[in-house]
Amino acid sequence: MPKRKSTIGRSTANAKRVRLVRSNENSVERNNRLLQNRERNKNLRNVNAWFNKEYSAMNYDFTIDYKNDPMVTLGAMSIVCQYCLALKWKDESKGMCCSNGKIKLVEICPPPEPLNSLLTGDHPKHGEFKRNIRRYNNAFQMTSFKSRKIVEGKFMPTFKVQGQVYHLAGSLLPNRSDEYKFLQIYFIADPETQVTTRCNIDSRKLLDSSLIRSLQDMLHSHNIYIQSFKTAIESVLPNVPDYNIVIHASRVPTGEHRGRYNAPSTSEVAVVISGQQFHKRDIVLCNRDDNLKKISEIHRSYDSLQYPLMLCRGEDGYSIDIHQIDPHTGVPLQKIVSCMNYYCYRIMERQNNCNMLLRYGMLLNQYLVDQYSKIESERLAYIRNNQTTLRAENYIHLQDALNSNEPSIEIGQLVILPSSFTGGPRYLHEKTQDAMTYVKNYGKPDLFITVTCNPNWEEIKTDLHPNAQPQDRYDIVNRVFHLKIQKLLILINKANIFGEPRCFMYTVEWQKRGLPHIHLLLWLKNKITPDQIDNVISAELPNKEDDPLLFNSVVRHMIHGPCGVLNTNSPCMTEGRCSKKFPKLFQSHTSTGDDGYPKYRRLSPEEGGQIAIIRNNDIDNRWVVPYNPLLLKIFDAHINVEQCSSVKSIKYITKYINKGSDQDTFSLYYRNEVEQFQSDRYICSSEAV
Repeated sequence: MPKRKSTIGRSTANAKRVRLVRSNENSVERNNRLLQNRERNKNLRNVNAWFNKEYSAMNYDFTIDYKNDPMVTLGAMSIVCQYCLALKWKDESKGMCCSNGKIKLVEICPPPEPLNSLLTGDHPKHGEFKRNIRRYNNAFQMTSFKSRKIVEGKFMPTFKVQGQVYHLAGSLLPNRSDEYKFLQIYFIADPETQVTTRCNIDSRKLLDSSLIRSLQDMLHSHNIYIQSFKTAIESVLPNVPDYNIVIHASRVPTGEHRGRYNAPSTSEVAVVISGQQFHKRDIVLCNRDDNLKKISEIHRSYDSLQYPLMLCRGEDGYSIDIHQIDPHTGVPLQKIVSCMNYYCYRIMERQNNCNMLLRYGMLLNQYLVDQYSKIESERLAYIRNNQTTLRAENYIHLQDALNSNEPSIEIGQLVILPSSFTGGPRYLHEKTQDAMTYVKNYGKPDLFITVTCNPNWEEIKTDLHPNAQPQDRYDIVNRVFHLKIQKLLILINKANIFGEPRCFMYTVEWQKRGLPHIHLLLWLKNKITPDQIDNVISAELPNKEDDPLLFNSVVRHMIHGPCGVLNTNSPCMTEGRCSKKFPKLFQSHTSTGDDGYPKYRRLSPEEGGQIAIIRNNDIDNRWVVPYNPLLLKIFDAHINVEQCSSVKSIKYITKYINKGSDQDTFSLYYRNEVEQFQSDRYICSSEAV
């Protein structure tokens, strides 16, 4: 007979605690507790389960508990990978962490003190350090971070770059008249002069000199590259004026397979006489030189030289020498680990193992952008080097060259970015054509839905580290957003909440705030009739007494601005007017507008319309962004729902949802499309994840 569980029965620890608390209650406390229980039970009786989902988006019922239905809940991040122990949500892909056991990397150890305490919040200067963490890393980086443009978000902090990202390395020592920079600072003999030099790097003087000194001592004690460089320089004979120090791109660690992670050893840094030939991926540092050299993105030291506070011991990053393994035997396979799979493994939380890389806030955001740029460069390099294989559409490419007025002698030099590259101009052009094909075959779409991520979703906040904010963990933000969108698609395509769908298409974008959002076009088999519009789309505040949860969601997410005379500094203001044409006019009935969108019903307060107080302003229905009550109740985020009712709006929307992320003007017929794409596109932290 199985052993009885100790938690069964009335004598559990929790039951004893409750009995003790209740025995100490006075009469007032007891009456208050019983009153609260009655109210809670009353509310539970008033909430109904969501059984009939078909057409439910057209028949919203505020008494139904939509949000907690099993079809839309994500659950906890509690699914553990059987191979690498990564934590995931139940609806996430099984192989997203380690390719089902084919990737095995040695975990990065927690950093030494004081860095560990600064990251976990146990240090008294934790807050100041986290606010300026990129500045502190810049003070210690051994290579420079370069891109065409670097943007840091303010309202929703993010890290964003335009153009190709690359790292540059200078010489080990400066010329006699030059200042010490980057790696050179580590060779200043006086520690206090090192500290002063590092503090002066920050033009805003926000660095704490005592923190700089303690972090500097930590790196000198633990970073194998700093120790190796010092040892190598000391080993050079005084009569050898010209020499190089080399970090080889490839090595086989002692006791490890070539494909496994390992920290570098002193012997990996070699001193050689100038003039010797090296592998093209080797990092070759001259003793004194004015030139900056670009470091190969696939060099194992690429990350540790740029992020000494993240990889403070000099741990290796990605390289093309890492092989997959057999998940059952551990035997190395021929196939190498891709750059994307490597960093997917690196940014996962694991059971009983705190991944300290995820505690670096804004520095993590820079790291993510840097690594995604590396992933993208790997893909684009393949395209650039395999143009002959990829030119299956040779005739089309020839026409492109002719249309761009390029001389015929240069047609053979075209570098094409094919439509198979996600996010490229040809890819987006094809998607726009697909959308117009839907219009040709099925008519205009019925609904245009925009969903923006809510960084305060409970699933996001629950899995943040202590003292962390959503903008510190774009990995969590984007994973939750992706799962929410999958739930939305299930509701539309399987539950048929708007009726049976005919087809749909959507695109994901990232705004300057860094938060992801989607634009979705939906075609329905049974078209929405004019008398159904008010049931599907609302542009009004709900009754606060009847539906307080929906009322609060509308106030939080669906109120525009306010702008105009109420706030002249609102971002939507252009030449003194709202670019979104708010506030709208009151409407007693829904009617068709001149711009292809309906003029939704917006009752005035005199007609019974509701009012909300926002920042001491009375806000009425003129400021409400159109929404669907059921979707807003379920997802608790900004969800704008519009009906498409003219060809003009169709053309705009199909082009709009396929315009891609932020990018400078792109010419489809530029001779080197790969180079042009890399130069013009923007990448933000959220998109990088």
